Amino acid sequence: MRARLLALVLLLLLAGCSSGGTRDDGRITLRFQSLAWQEESVEANKELVREWNATHPDVRVEYVQGTWDSVHDQLLTAFEGGEAPDIIHDASDDLADFAYGGYLADLTDLLPARLKSEIPRRSWETTTFGDGIYGVPFLQEPRVLIANAKWLKRSGVRIPTPEKPWSWAEFRRITEQLSGRGKYGIAWPLKEPVSATLNLSLSTGGQLFHRGADGKVTVRFEAADQVVPRTIHAQAGTDRSASPTTLGSGGSDTLPGFFGGRYAMVPLGFSYRQQIVQQAPKGFDWQVLPAPAGAGGLTQGVSPQTLSVAEDSPHKKEAAAFIDFLLRPENMVRLALGDWMLPTGDRALNDPALRTPEHGWSTGTALAAHLRPAPAQTVRGYPEWKDKVATPALQEYYSGAIGIRELRERLEEDGNLVLARYQR
Repeated sequence: MRARLLALVLLLLLAGCSSGGTRDDGRITLRFQSLAWQEESVEANKELVREWNATHPDVRVEYVQGTWDSVHDQLLTAFEGGEAPDIIHDASDDLADFAYGGYLADLTDLLPARLKSEIPRRSWETTTFGDGIYGVPFLQEPRVLIANAKWLKRSGVRIPTPEKPWSWAEFRRITEQLSGRGKYGIAWPLKEPVSATLNLSLSTGGQLFHRGADGKVTVRFEAADQVVPRTIHAQAGTDRSASPTTLGSGGSDTLPGFFGGRYAMVPLGFSYRQQIVQQAPKGFDWQVLPAPAGAGGLTQGVSPQTLSVAEDSPHKKEAAAFIDFLLRPENMVRLALGDWMLPTGDRALNDPALRTPEHGWSTGTALAAHLRPAPAQTVRGYPEWKDKVATPALQEYYSGAIGIRELRERLEEDGNLVLARYQR
């Protein structure tokens, strides 16, 4: 019995040590949970942690490797168990419930003026809930079209640019023109259809979530919200210009077919360029094109990656100082290059390394000014609405199992029932 009790005490002591704090010698230890996963990105984060530790002997940062898989549930468990890391890497569309739930620290008075001024207001809107700032948005990526350059050149279609993009109607006509004989103009990877649909719909004036005077949010699936899903539905079901087999796939799943000449284009997040550089066969010629534009121009929604501080952290000031170090302009550039994404900071975004035409960097930076907070940023209950209502409904619509009327009913009626539980 005494042996078991001793073992339990030792486990508790080890758990206490792993959660950071102040050591007997007065040195502070902060835990930084990073969700970086690409090799270059992981190394960039670890290298910056080493640089901080080398110059801040009294405040040591411990790197903790996290994962994007089920991050919301993992963090919720950590918060409720009192084991949350001091510095938390996440995405802005995952913060609302944590911010309103009191799990994240308000950074309004902890962040330096430099950092506040270098990141545009539109980016800060993604992490502002009520009167508080609960995360620092630092990396973002537009959705772009990755195209087979030789295929498009042979076809003679007009090549879009950020200055003269395709309209959604022109995009549909061109994908049909590029299709035939077992080949498709486009391959939509829509295993996770919600963010792609909502974020691209900002270009057509879509909004979907509407906040009333009482502060409560309701779902209205109106004409502007329907342009993008109707286009995808028509490409897959009517025009036969979109591959039906990729609708349930993830982005990486489409790359072998893209390299093999089955699809002329694939809509992907900007960071997928790294996989293309690593995996494309020798001599494969590809290029980055802007997504189509609508009534809202090239506007599209983004949910930037964020850095937050746990409310339970006893060293919030030191945690904020580490975030400030991590997001100095030159460091933000290193993180952006490591993740093949765009920095939110204006000074970092103007770095020549991110303005080169190689691998489409210049196209991405040209789109940065058009990025806006994703429609769901401040909607409480969004994760549940997405998982239980929107994802299955959109998957069924894109596969042809239901029509636009039933899609609207489910998004609105079922969706509003879910959101109402979070707004009482």
